[in-house]
This record gives sequence, structure tokens and C-alpha cells, in this order.
Amino acid sequence: MGLILAAAVALALAATPADFVSSHQNGDGGFSEQGQSSDPNLSSWAVLGLIAAGKTPTRAAGDYLVAAPADSANDVALRVVALDSLGRNTDSLVSRLESMRRADGRIGSLVNSTIWGVIALRAAGRPAGTSVRYLLRAQRPNGGWAWYPRGAADSNDTAAAIEALRAGGVGARSRAIRRGLAFLRRLQLPSGGFSLVKGRAADAQSTAWAIQAFVAAKKAPGRKAFSFLASLSRPDGSYRYSRRYAVTPVWVTSQVLPALNRKAFPLG
Repeated sequence: MGLILAAAVALALAATPADFVSSHQNGDGGFSEQGQSSDPNLSSWAVLGLIAAGKTPTRAAGDYLVAAPADSANDVALRVVALDSLGRNTDSLVSRLESMRRADGRIGSLVNSTIWGVIALRAAGRPAGTSVRYLLRAQRPNGGWAWYPRGAADSNDTAAAIEALRAGGVGARSRAIRRGLAFLRRLQLPSGGFSLVKGRAADAQSTAWAIQAFVAAKKAPGRKAFSFLASLSRPDGSYRYSRRYAVTPVWVTSQVLPALNRKAFPLG
């Protein structure tokens, strides 16, 4: 009986992924990998992961993100999504983001920056308009999306594009979404994990992104994807990047948290 009780207590005290991320918040409110200085983008990912897990970060996290510089369209968009999840005012950042939109609907110089621009605009309750049409045109012949115009499609950008299109009002049964999901399925390996591109090993972040895409499209990701993520979990609550590598655990774990909690961007 004593052993059973001890095991129950140990299980109750086991670190969760959210605990691990929270433990890497610094005195300035930002988050960092072990032994490093706070980083605004990593802090945004940490905030999003914690919010998705139902754990509200301290007010200092929002204060840090409000004060930290954001230069590129990607930086601004990610900041908007993170601050919006905290209930902070993002009007000035959203205005900056809208000023970065080109005549063809692209936000910034990349497909990826447009993807995040759409997610950010929708998080803030603003219309995405021509940027949604740009993303539909940017879909590659194989059904995926790339980081930059006319680039090679990958799972992460494809998954994020599906989330952006869904947030922008594109139907879950639309041809673009169906083709995007089919592209992702072709990158799922027998382990259940998803790879970034064909020929690569499965990794935690690609798998998490794929799960989020299926959630956004109201499709079941499948148990094998979650089983693969479980195989990468560590006793301290963090996640390995892959079965071979354990790198940037705060970033990896932050990006895994929304998938574990079946949340797609924008949160809420």
C-alpha cells in the first residue's frame, strides 16, 4: 500500500510541459533557453503554449512583450497573437502589420509572414481580405505551402497556412484545405510523427503543427501522432526535438503544448 501511495504522489508531483516552460521565465518577464537571455520570439511562443495549456503567465510576461522590439512582419505578427492571447491591447502593432501589406495581399516579404499576418489580424478581429486570397494563390502544386514565394513546401508552413485560412473564413471542406491536409498526411511516418519535408526524420514540432492543422480543419489528427509526441516526453516535462536530438527544449515544448491541448491558432 505504501508503494502505491508513493507512486501516486510521485505521479502527482511529476513536472508537466507547462511547468517546464514556466520554469524558464526570467526576472525581466521574458523566457529563454537554459543559461541564455530572454528572447522576444521565444517568449511569445512560451506565452502561447502556456495559454493553450490553460496556464496564465505572469503579468510580467506581457509587460516584457509590450516593451521588446519587433522589427519584421513575422516578429510583429507573432507578438500580436501572443499579446492578444493575454488580453493586451495590440492596436498599434496591428496598424504596423497592416502597413506592411502589399498590393497583392502579401504581408512582409514571405509566404510565412503572410500566414502569420492573417492569423494575427484575425486574432485582433481585423479582416484579412486580400491576404487570404494571396495564400490561396501561394499553395504549391503538391498541396503544401512554403516559407517563401515559389519555395519548396514543408509541413510547418502548410499546417500554419491551413490555420490561417480557416481563421480567414475558408471552409474546412474547401479544396485548398483538403489538398493541404493530404500533403501533410504524405509526410506522416509509420511512427505516427510528421517530418518537415520528405526524407527527414519525424520531429516534435512538425508533428505538433500537423495536429493543429487537423484540429483547425475539424479533422481527427489520429492517435499515432499523439503517441509519437508521448515518445519524446522527458521526466522534467520537456519534449525532445526528435528521437535523436534534444535541443532547444523550451521552444520545442512551447510549440508542442497547443497540439497536446488540441488548440489551433489563433487561440480563443
